[in-house]
Amino acid sequence: MPSYKTALLTVVSVFLLASCATPPPKNPENICEIFREHRDWYFAAKDVRERWGVPIHVPMSMMYQESSFRHNAIPPRDYLFGFIPWGRVSSAYGYAQAKTMTWKDYVRETGNSGADRDDFEDAIDFMGWFIFKTQKVNGVSKWDAYSQYLNYHEGWGGFKHKSYKKKPWLVKVSRKVDNRARRYSSQLKSCEKDLDHGWLWRLFFG
Repeated sequence: MPSYKTALLTVVSVFLLASCATPPPKNPENICEIFREHRDWYFAAKDVRERWGVPIHVPMSMMYQESSFRHNAIPPRDYLFGFIPWGRVSSAYGYAQAKTMTWKDYVRETGNSGADRDDFEDAIDFMGWFIFKTQKVNGVSKWDAYSQYLNYHEGWGGFKHKSYKKKPWLVKVSRKVDNRARRYSSQLKSCEKDLDHGWLWRLFFG
């Protein structure tokens, strides 16, 4: 059996990890406020734009819809006979709610072997990769948040077969993602120059 000291160290480690976790942004409706609060997120999002050619506002809007920017977000429980807990409805996890198999495809194709779904930088890079692939597979513009989200939710095959047409709730959610992406785009134009300034510039001129 584990000793008392080992058990105590485990509890302390879990507590420290939890306390170090990045909290969701206080104002997720405003992308400028999100990036001011989490400046490293902005630079991670910029890297995705440069690597995959994906506009920042699209994956950010999709991520808000998927996890509300919670690093450890998980799907709701599934129930057997309506009342017996029976695992989760899917293997989705983390900021991007990436499913295990799709995440493995991303890791294999990009070589990002150390990637974690609960790490913002890795999660938004995954979304950039998926959006890039969606354009290649289904010809959907990287700027089309509505159709990109339908692909993200239904998969490339599901989108091709128009499975979303049987899901009016999903169409409604996708329009919500698109509207938010448009707001994010407009907001980002007003603050991106300020976000680009380094801390030294802000120290003397901010």
